[in-house]
Amino acid sequence: MRKVMEVLRLLFDQDRSQREIATSLALSQGTVHNYVARFRAAGLPWPLPAELDEAALDARLFRRGELPPSASRPVPDWATVHQELKRKGVTLQLLWVEYQDAAAEPARCYQYTQFCRHYHAWAGTLEPVLRQVHIAGERLFVDYAGPTMPVVHPRTGEIAEAQIFVGALGASHLIYTEATWTQTLPDWIGAHVRMLESIGGVPALIVPDNLKSAVRQPCYYEPSVHATYQDFATHYGTAILPARAYHPRDKAKVETAVQIVEREILAPLRHDVFHSLAELNHALAYRRDQVNDRPFQKLAGSRRSVFEASERATLRPLPIDRYELAEWKTAKVNIDYHISVEGHLYSVPYRLVGAEVSVRLTATTLEVLRHGLRVAAHARSMVKGRYTTEPTHRPTSHQLHLKWSPSRLIAWGAGVGDATARVVEAILARQPHPEHGYRACLGLLSLSRRYDRTRLEAASARALTSGAVGYRAVKSILDTGLDQLPIPEAPPVLHLPVTHAHVRGAAYYQTCVADDAADEVLTLFGAPTC
Repeated sequence: MRKVMEVLRLLFDQDRSQREIATSLALSQGTVHNYVARFRAAGLPWPLPAELDEAALDARLFRRGELPPSASRPVPDWATVHQELKRKGVTLQLLWVEYQDAAAEPARCYQYTQFCRHYHAWAGTLEPVLRQVHIAGERLFVDYAGPTMPVVHPRTGEIAEAQIFVGALGASHLIYTEATWTQTLPDWIGAHVRMLESIGGVPALIVPDNLKSAVRQPCYYEPSVHATYQDFATHYGTAILPARAYHPRDKAKVETAVQIVEREILAPLRHDVFHSLAELNHALAYRRDQVNDRPFQKLAGSRRSVFEASERATLRPLPIDRYELAEWKTAKVNIDYHISVEGHLYSVPYRLVGAEVSVRLTATTLEVLRHGLRVAAHARSMVKGRYTTEPTHRPTSHQLHLKWSPSRLIAWGAGVGDATARVVEAILARQPHPEHGYRACLGLLSLSRRYDRTRLEAASARALTSGAVGYRAVKSILDTGLDQLPIPEAPPVLHLPVTHAHVRGAAYYQTCVADDAADEVLTLFGAPTC
């Protein structure tokens, strides 16, 4: 309340100076001077007439006229200013300059300070859902709603509670919602993938809450994002910026969106009965489109129209391939340059023996990464205790050793000659395991480099004749030059006749056996034998 009456009393009745009046009433000297100047300009007498009370005096001294001073000034379209601020790089300073350039009389326009003050006063009257200013295409807020929706099994009548996933774009506040069975990582990532496909683009940042599927270890300064969630962000070319724990204002957009979903989508469906998750999601999508298409109360357009006009073009395009859910593990490379993942062993380059690597598992593939770089990839196998080995992961010496097999060694021997192939077969056959004879066969191969193949074949033939089949025997024959000598003929084989005077035949033994049996019977009954 102004102190005009007291100022006039002290001035005229007490004959005080304006400085003394200002000190006594705790007013500035400028205010006291203004009151006195207005009183004298009004031409009123002192003492004042009895009918002129303090309210009437205030109306006479501070008359505003027909229009306030700002009414004749060009007033900006604050709704347009509010929407333009969502564009990247647009500031109030720029909009004020454009406002002055568009005015017919720039001198009558608001100055920058008044322009900002009037805008913030106007923005303070908006609904909470659009109070914050966000750059188009910059942030997408995600969270789960508190309430759940029941889904009734059509045969058993069993009720399962579906979780409600909610997302909201920062600038247009376009809302996305769907139902998932759980809040676990597969459902969390799957809901993100379908949300990005629904809006048709990717924002620069995704702002989640600190639920376990998103943040592995919450921290005020450096929250640790789940590896699979980070892999999802890398695939879509976006970044994860978790909200601070216990700071809901960091994600006020999705908090408001959750409230809208609860009141305008879930509540109207509370009497409906759903028998499948797909049926529930169909109803949620229908209600969601209604909310996005409903006009704003204090702004032009709707969430959908603002999104189409200002935010869709700022989103990054979706990648060609849809994200495939991946699970991340860590493993240590064993001395045999293999890692064990779910009981199956996969090879990695032998230089990584003893190192710790990251493993990315999808439904069909397994990738091994070291310091963020992929060093191996295999088809995923569910067979425990078996090996999946890439030959190039072995050391060179191991590769050369494993190139040899019984069939390859025999084929090499056949390339020299039939006798050499038979020697190789004999060496491999006399060992308990064919690999035990590999060294002897490789020794024969080394002899082919020192001696002509014709001599090696001749030496193999002599070794087969003598019965001394082996690397040492063939080498000895070559060293002594026996391969160049003719092979001695084998001694003649004598064939005995089938019948001879000294050959008794089978009938003799049958008769003798029968006689022996008879003597045994007679002895048993006490009769004398011959």
